[in-house]
Amino acid sequence: MIPYVLTFAEGILTFISPCILPMLPVYFLYLAGTPDDCGTARSQSKNRLLVNSLGFVAGFTLVFISFGAAASALGALFRNNRALLKIVSGTVMILFGLNFAGVLRLPIINSEKRFHVKTGNMRFIGSILFGVIFAFGWSPCLGTFLGSALALAGNSDTVAEGILMLLVFSMGLALPFIISAAIFENVRGLFAWFGRHGRIISVISGVLLITAGAVFVRNGILLIWGGP
Repeated sequence: MIPYVLTFAEGILTFISPCILPMLPVYFLYLAGTPDDCGTARSQSKNRLLVNSLGFVAGFTLVFISFGAAASALGALFRNNRALLKIVSGTVMILFGLNFAGVLRLPIINSEKRFHVKTGNMRFIGSILFGVIFAFGWSPCLGTFLGSALALAGNSDTVAEGILMLLVFSMGLALPFIISAAIFENVRGLFAWFGRHGRIISVISGVLLITAGAVFVRNGILLIWGGP
């Protein structure tokens, strides 16, 4: 149960991270289109935003759970070396945490992949594609938490558990995204607060990843030495 709680928390932390949260107005603009001054058009734009947000969420969820399936299947190949897998996964999580907290700078994590998609007058199918592109063209913040979630999925006993692990991660990112799309005009101040305290959020998030990674390393060492 604890790994699922952790991955859900990582999804939420991804949402409020300095790489994602400040970009929400841009994402919402893409998903809603540009309304004119007509009240009816504004209402239609808000409805489109909610529908397209669901498509966007569906797009990145499909990609993430496919990553989870691949990670757990790969982990199954090393089932006889579970202790080593835990140590390696924990070490990766610690490195991600140190990077996110600003202690280390790892170029492979901090590089951002960019893909372009036409967003004018977007519809539901287009928003799914937008979500898929978002998942593949991750930012450093998304890559950090996604990598940690995949490390956890790699230690799952079955492929189904790995898929569930990344589904839970996706829900942690998706739920606040959809809620924010529905009440965005009312929570601008909250987003601004998170933006001003982005550094603190990064440090707390990094500490969480480091702690979880240390637990994985400890458990791997105990398996090797036959501890409890």
